[in-house]
Amino acid sequence: MPETSQAKSDNWWLIKRLLRLIWRYRGNSLKVISLQGALLCLGLAGLTLTGLGIDYIHYSISESGITEQSVAYPAGKFGFTVPRHWKPMVAIATIAAAILAFAILRGLLNYAYTISLNQLVQGKLVVDLRGEVYERLQRLSFRFFDANTTGSIITRVTSDVQSVRLFMDQVVIQVFIMSVSLTIYTLYMVSLSPSLTLACLATTPILWLFTTVFSRRIQPLYGKNQKLVDRLVQRFAENLQGMQVIKAFNFGNDQRAAFEKANENVFQQQRSIFWRVSLFSPTVGFLTRVNIAVLLGFGGWQVINGQLALGSGLVVFAGLLEQFSNQVNQVANVANSMQQSLIGARRVFEILDAPIEVKDVPHPIHRPAISGKVSLRNVSFAYNGTQSVVDEIDLEVPPGQCVAILGATGSGKSALMSLIPRFFDPQSGQVMIDDIDVRQLKLEDLRRSIGIVFQESFLFSNTVAANIAFGHPEATREQIEKAARIAAAHDFISALPHGYETILGENGNTLSGGQKQRLAIARAILLEPPILLLDDPTAAIDSETEQEIFTALDQAIAGRTTFLVAHRLNTLKRADTIIVMERGRIAQRGSHQELLQQRGPYRRVAHLQLADTGDLESFYRKGDFE
Repeated sequence: MPETSQAKSDNWWLIKRLLRLIWRYRGNSLKVISLQGALLCLGLAGLTLTGLGIDYIHYSISESGITEQSVAYPAGKFGFTVPRHWKPMVAIATIAAAILAFAILRGLLNYAYTISLNQLVQGKLVVDLRGEVYERLQRLSFRFFDANTTGSIITRVTSDVQSVRLFMDQVVIQVFIMSVSLTIYTLYMVSLSPSLTLACLATTPILWLFTTVFSRRIQPLYGKNQKLVDRLVQRFAENLQGMQVIKAFNFGNDQRAAFEKANENVFQQQRSIFWRVSLFSPTVGFLTRVNIAVLLGFGGWQVINGQLALGSGLVVFAGLLEQFSNQVNQVANVANSMQQSLIGARRVFEILDAPIEVKDVPHPIHRPAISGKVSLRNVSFAYNGTQSVVDEIDLEVPPGQCVAILGATGSGKSALMSLIPRFFDPQSGQVMIDDIDVRQLKLEDLRRSIGIVFQESFLFSNTVAANIAFGHPEATREQIEKAARIAAAHDFISALPHGYETILGENGNTLSGGQKQRLAIARAILLEPPILLLDDPTAAIDSETEQEIFTALDQAIAGRTTFLVAHRLNTLKRADTIIVMERGRIAQRGSHQELLQQRGPYRRVAHLQLADTGDLESFYRKGDFE
């Protein structure tokens, strides 16, 4: 299908942006191009000397009387000539030695060129670009990660960045070298025989037309291939993460079949691309070989008729035409690399151009130390911008107070918590810390003042000590152990094979859910933040361990403003204030005892839990319920 105007415009925009990216490395690029220019000159010098040597041998044969044909003394080009007083063997040996010296020098320069090119594209461009993409990902909001699959993001950071590399070394540098080389080869051939040059290069316009059509048709196929690879990587990642579920439900064969189908789709799409590329390359090769046939016919006729020298004419022309054909044959690779790089670049730039929704204002307030007062004033928030999950919340929390949040799934508990450290910004209203809108605070200061324990704890493949000190890498072992003791984690850590230096598996898969959660709590406590956010931290912990943790956490919570999502009464009643959320709004608020005396959702939850534990009758006797 022909390209639309929009597609052409997008391609030109991508090319311009890629050229701006490459301009950063103009010094290194100039070095690479200069080395390639030196290689080109040495190649031409060697070819010229070869032609001169053949002509000199031809002349020497005619002078010796072996043949009756009279041959003129060879006239050198570019300063290459043989003094007439030299003996034939000295002249031939000198020419051969010069050709060998040029070949050795060319080999050394080719080595330097290869090293310089790899340092440029792999050591600089790829490393820098991958770092930029990663840095951008760190600054994007959770909304971006909700909208893009893990497989897609991984592919963009890995293979798509490598595709951008193709634009530098396989497109820009190659096109520049090709353009200079073809120009020099053409001018050299014209200086030898304009008519022969015209005859041999007559197929070139056809080749360029064929290349243009090929490029337009291959690009959509690369785009589709990238999407199929994304799906394959995503399925693979999900299977790895969900291996326990797959085995538990004996669903391995079905998942294997689904993976094989995704893999086959990628293969079939790639085969479609390879088929076209494989057809394109020999077609280009055939057109260039037609030139060789013309050379032997027309060029041979010119040599026989004395219009062209054998060595410095026909042989050199043949070498130039061979080099010309080799460069033209690269057109297929350039066209192929161009399409791959444009598809990859578009996907990489989508990350680099993704809007940073949460960022510092131009002149943020630097506040490294805060007291911990938190206020939410008429705050509303929606993930999709339309349907509110937090609706007109008003809440004042003095420094050092503990607020527990209770609510059903989807009531807005976690969304409310995510607004305090600015994982998201509300659509309306203000989240205030120490009477300053959090949007005015320096983001780094804000988040360093907040310790967070998520509902599902994530641990890194590192030592236990490094996981606890993740947000405070300069912490001493004494500080790490103190945080672990507060989180009731020291005993089980000490029992590990290497204690605090034990390397954890991926996401701490060698630990129980309760152990992982206690390490996450220790990680938050180590920061000694004035504000703590605990998103249901005891959900994966048994009642006995929960009691141990909260007995220890009493000293950590003391003096800190704490927001605690919880569902168990023995957790909720530790809070100074409890808010009950329903459909994004605060349905009830008060202390544990106050809410027990009110008809409403909190009392219903308490009634159900006490009935399960058998304590309901004793509560009635104490008059806790009306």
